Amino acid sequence: MIDAWLLERLVCPVTRQPLVYDEPAQELVSAAGGVAYPIRDGVPVLLIEEARPLASPA
Repeated sequence: MIDAWLLERLVCPVTRQPLVYDEPAQELVSAAGGVAYPIRDGVPVLLIEEARPLASPA
């Protein structure tokens, strides 16, 4: 679980847009950047090289 106070302040390091918490996947999603950043042991890993590309719409 990500603290609400922290989530309000986190932004994508590439786009500087807000991130959306995906609790089941334990990821922070950047729709603008098209990537999802992992959360490991409760710590967001906001490194682009660690981000997972989001599936593009078919």
